[in-house]
This record gives sequence, C-alpha cells and structure tokens, in this order.
Amino acid sequence: MSTAPLFLVPVLPSSGSLLLDGAEGRHAATVKRLRAGEAVLLADGRGGLAHGVVASTGRDTVTVTIEAREDLAPPAPRVLLAQALVKGDRGELAVELATEAGVDGILPWRAARCVARWEDGPRGDKALAKWRSTVREAAKQARRPWLPEVEEPVSTPALARRVAEVACALVLHEAATDHLADVALPAEGDVLLVVGPEGGVSDEEIAALVGAGARPVRLGPEVLRASTAAAVALGAIGVLTGRWS
Repeated sequence: MSTAPLFLVPVLPSSGSLLLDGAEGRHAATVKRLRAGEAVLLADGRGGLAHGVVASTGRDTVTVTIEAREDLAPPAPRVLLAQALVKGDRGELAVELATEAGVDGILPWRAARCVARWEDGPRGDKALAKWRSTVREAAKQARRPWLPEVEEPVSTPALARRVAEVACALVLHEAATDHLADVALPAEGDVLLVVGPEGGVSDEEIAALVGAGARPVRLGPEVLRASTAAAVALGAIGVLTGRWS
C-alpha cells in the first residue's frame, strides 16, 4: 500500500475541512485523480502536518476533511547545502536529490569555475525559480513537512561569512585527507555542506572557506559528480547523526 500523497498549503487548520484549489487542487484532482475516501497528507512547509481524507472532488478542486494534525520539530542538526551552480538540468537534479535526502536549506553558490552563470536580472530570476519549484515538488514527493528554503545566490566571500556563523562547515573535496565519517558532527545547530562545480573548487576558494572555519572532507575513494555529491553526503550525515534515528 502506497503512502498517502502530500500537498502543500499556506495555512494548515487543526480540524474541519480544507479546499485544495489552484495548482495543488489541479494536481490532486487531475493528475492524482483522487476520489472520496482516499487518504491525503497536508503540510504547511513549516513542520505542520495533517492527516486527512478526501470528502469530495470538483473540477481542479478537492475538499479534504482533516482528521488529525501534528507539529514536527525540524531535524537536528540542520543541514544547509551550498551547491555550486551546475549547467543544464544537472543543477535541478542536484537540488532535487538533496531535498529528497533531507536538506534543510540551499544556497546557490556562484563558484569561480561554474560554467552556469546566474546573472542578476530575468535570466537569473528564472533559474532560481526553477530550483525553488524543483525543491517544492521534491519535498512533496518525499512527504516532507518541512520545505527547504532556496536562498538568493551567494558569492564566495558571502559563503565564507556563512561558514563563520554555523556550528560546522564541510567542503567536499577529492583531495581532502579527512573522511566525513571521521568528523565529530554537532548534535544541534547548523551543518553547512559545500559542493563545488564540475570543474572543482579553486585553491583560492578552499583557502577562503578554510580560513573562515570550514573543513575539507571526502566521502570515499570515488569522485562523485556535482549533481549527486550532496545527496550521498546527506545520507551519510543522516546515519552519523541523530537525524535519521
């Protein structure tokens, strides 16, 4: 038996009924073809999760009767991902996989060796909107009550400032001598995971991030692509901390 589908709503009531309309209503009624009596999950993206049952359907709308609601705490530690911009749909793949693996926030990083360039203006706004849409759909697919925030793109100096603010910062690097499994990860606070572009993180960037407090690490003997590295690292962090317990 499959898990009930999840739909994101701006406001989640504790009881009564809720009308799914707009994009979520169309998805529920037209794509999922939900029928009366089927179970659904509703989430507000901020930890609120409701269990409900379809009461009725209309054209591009579904009315849900809420049976129970709970408010879930965010995972601890929180994991933020600084993902270097990746050309084409591989960037969207990177954030999709990271969201399914449990990332809590994403910082698009304008690294020096990025082929993709998100310039300020309509083209950059469109690329950022694609990442945000991808994250939203991946969170629904993974039945996540918390929706990761995709922030505005950051430069390397701005990323170094974020490194200095978090409890732990890790840069995935193929030349690192330390392994992720050997790092004493914090039980609380933010862990910032940095993934570079396909061309790698430059020496100047490594120096800036390490100078701010980051630690270069590697996952294993293989060299992963920029689109898959974060998801693999998140899986390891989930096991090495209490996030998946």
